Amino acid sequence: MNGASEEGDRLAGAPHPRAAKCLIGHAEAEAAVLSAWSKGRLPHAFLIGGPQGIGKATLAYRIARFVLASPHAGERKSIAPASLEIAPDHPVSRQVAALSHPDLLVLRRVKAEDDKKLPSEISVGEVRRTVPFFGSTAALGGWRVCIVDSADELNRNGANALLKVLEEPPARSLILIVSHAPGRLIATIRSRCRRLTLRPLSPADVARALRAMTDEISDLPLSQIEEAAAACGGRVRHALELLTGEGLEVRNLTADLLARLPTVDGDALHSLGDRIQREQGLAVFAETVEDWLAAAATGQAPAARLARLAETWEKVRRAAVEADIYNLDRKPLVFQVFAMLAEATRQPSAGRA
Repeated sequence: MNGASEEGDRLAGAPHPRAAKCLIGHAEAEAAVLSAWSKGRLPHAFLIGGPQGIGKATLAYRIARFVLASPHAGERKSIAPASLEIAPDHPVSRQVAALSHPDLLVLRRVKAEDDKKLPSEISVGEVRRTVPFFGSTAALGGWRVCIVDSADELNRNGANALLKVLEEPPARSLILIVSHAPGRLIATIRSRCRRLTLRPLSPADVARALRAMTDEISDLPLSQIEEAAAACGGRVRHALELLTGEGLEVRNLTADLLARLPTVDGDALHSLGDRIQREQGLAVFAETVEDWLAAAATGQAPAARLARLAETWEKVRRAAVEADIYNLDRKPLVFQVFAMLAEATRQPSAGRA
């Protein structure tokens, strides 16, 4: 893929969700927003939940453009338009794409000038930017919109600071909260938002979304789109990871090793470790393992085995995050993960739970 500046809310080399020209596969969620708008019942906050990489941020920016381009949206009953679409050449679309609209605030992970790596959390300082933003009138006389992408990256202090805004929302304000795991957010945040739950896309919709990106990603391997769309679990972001470098090869090798568990092939693990030294390879490896664990946990397994799988799932996630944050050697991680998986999948001996 083409190189791109590092941002905490985008996949490197891929177009940013704020620049997306269309939303594919989430007509029901869009219709719910349009219905609330047409009835004059636009809530002060939407919690947009679902797996990572299925279009939640794209929907959030789409809603933001619509509201910012419609100064009286949600204030009175009116005829609902056919979609939330705002033309790409509309001034609001250009301002949102450039993050220059005075009535839009985006809270995300930001790298300071002297930092070498993106932080792992959205700082409380970022969230406190909402105080002057919502404390003043809208610069253009319409609505003020804040996007949080994603709430899963808020630390405890940041979450509490966001809660204060949700508890006393100013008039004509809209907060769009993106979350990959809404159930993990504090209950008081969830209770103050209207939920929009997005589902993974069909392989056909993923393929459509990928083809729509070919203008922005000139080196997207067209011949592998169908394979990536079928293997990504309905997540466009994961499909893009699979299409990067040796992504599909990493995924297929990992899946093959997972299918052999509890047997472990040391030579194959060495080969896999060599292939995931780059960040994208690590992401593909972690996604494939987590998908396998999720599928295993939904089967008709005994309670004791389910508990072991759930514990292993959390350990795998934590190990992958640490390897990314601290730039650790990937090969020991591969051996560590498969050792945990082998232990979790072995049948318990007599007398064991």
